[in-house]
Amino acid sequence: MSLITIVLVFMMAIVVTVFISHLLSAKIPLPLIQIAAGAALAASGFQVDFDPHIFLLLFIPPLLFLDGWRIPKDAFFSDLKPILSLAIGLVLFTIIGIGLFIHWLIPAITVAAGFALAAILSPTDPVAVSAMTASSPLPSRMGHILEGESLLNDASGLVAFNFAVAAVLTGSFSASDAVTRFVVMAIGGILSGLVVVWATGKCNNFLIKRTREEPAIQILISILIPFAAYILAESFHVSGILAAVAAGIAMHYEQLSGPRLPATRMKSSAVWNMLQTILNGMIFLMLGEQLPRMLQTLPDVASQAGVSSPWYLLLYAVVITLALGVVRFCWVWLSITLTVFRQKRKGKVTTSRPQFSAVAVMALAGVKGSITLAGILTLPVVLTDGSPFPGRDLLIFLSMSVILLSLIVAAIGLPIMTSYLADDLPHDSGKGAIGAALTEAAIARLNELLSQPVDDPEEEAMRADAGNLLLETYQRRLHYNDSDDQNDVGQELKKRARIEKEMQREAIVAQRAELFRLKRARNITDTTFQQALRAIDLKEESLH
Repeated sequence: MSLITIVLVFMMAIVVTVFISHLLSAKIPLPLIQIAAGAALAASGFQVDFDPHIFLLLFIPPLLFLDGWRIPKDAFFSDLKPILSLAIGLVLFTIIGIGLFIHWLIPAITVAAGFALAAILSPTDPVAVSAMTASSPLPSRMGHILEGESLLNDASGLVAFNFAVAAVLTGSFSASDAVTRFVVMAIGGILSGLVVVWATGKCNNFLIKRTREEPAIQILISILIPFAAYILAESFHVSGILAAVAAGIAMHYEQLSGPRLPATRMKSSAVWNMLQTILNGMIFLMLGEQLPRMLQTLPDVASQAGVSSPWYLLLYAVVITLALGVVRFCWVWLSITLTVFRQKRKGKVTTSRPQFSAVAVMALAGVKGSITLAGILTLPVVLTDGSPFPGRDLLIFLSMSVILLSLIVAAIGLPIMTSYLADDLPHDSGKGAIGAALTEAAIARLNELLSQPVDDPEEEAMRADAGNLLLETYQRRLHYNDSDDQNDVGQELKKRARIEKEMQREAIVAQRAELFRLKRARNITDTTFQQALRAIDLKEESLH
């Protein structure tokens, strides 16, 4: 099947699944619908030759770049301690604990292979979490910590996975070498992303000052940046994932250094929203497309695991999913207790108990997704000596089963547990944190209003224009750390209204001049001239 046909079919499937998710009376998360659609396509004979390396290049860098670009930077850096404890500490704890547990549960999986499976199961998928909580969004600080965790644990999980696979291939492992390589890959990846954004920004600003800003070209540049950062990092054998994340975070600050038209910001947001929808949809469709083929290999997988029935494999997947949930729950409880709920006031350190529902929500948010899928499929088929990779099909089956089970558990559990949340995680009493929380509350309410149906199409269009104008104002204040004072918001809206009126007056003057020119040239009748002139005059009068 040609690549063009595959892309077109997938894009059509994304459109259909989005409409289905809106039409269903039951609130079924979109990722689950798209996985089912992918399975249906595969069952009907539609097959895709999945290349995980191309998948990593085309899908993961732009999505991580966008997450790094859009996450509020003050929230990210102020919550760096809990984010790092989850993105690095939890990943290492998961690899050691779950890796040994998998080896104990299924002796056919070696210790090194168990570590590899645990490592690739450690990254979380923020897109799936946001889809699961669409009807009941997560509180602001909790959402920021989970976003930051998913940005960084993708890199730590993939790097650890590569080390574990190398240990399986070579039969040896050095902890000191692994730590050194991890640090080098992390620093090199971050520097690669920063260099790409810095060099691109300098050249871009230089050219804009001597020519002019074209929104379409600026959007195209922003789309190329994550791929450039990823390829540069991979060419130096450092972390391309971290390069894309660092480029996204740096993009925020780079845009503050040069002129940007409002049209560029608004069009860029629309284009990136479309890309995010397409890429995320294709990821879940491809996951579903792999399911029928995975089911066909169950007898061989069962023999690899040393069990008589394929049903034991499902039991293993359920047990591993539960073990991952328990480990995550315990670590989240410890982490946020020591970082978020431990406060120093007047020289005294006080530690309060986190709310059970908050810990449960953050534990359930450990959904597995695209990184796990792409990573596990990169497992080599043979070892360096030419023998088959031990338990490769079994590891792939367990990974894909855990992805599905984590999605199902989150789809059921997250909406229930979020309803029990009494409050967000405690915020700093500083103005910045309060301002971000208030801004996010305003954005959430505006999105809710814009999603409500209106009978009058004209009124709906007016509401959309007014709402999008306000959303653009609040989102810029959130992403660019502008002041969130309500008077400032009002003053900006008044200024925009004044500028809009001035531009409308200029446009009306041009319309009237053209109307008189047409009349003098006898291209229109007197009746048409009088009617059009009256309409223009009334429009101008309404601006006073």
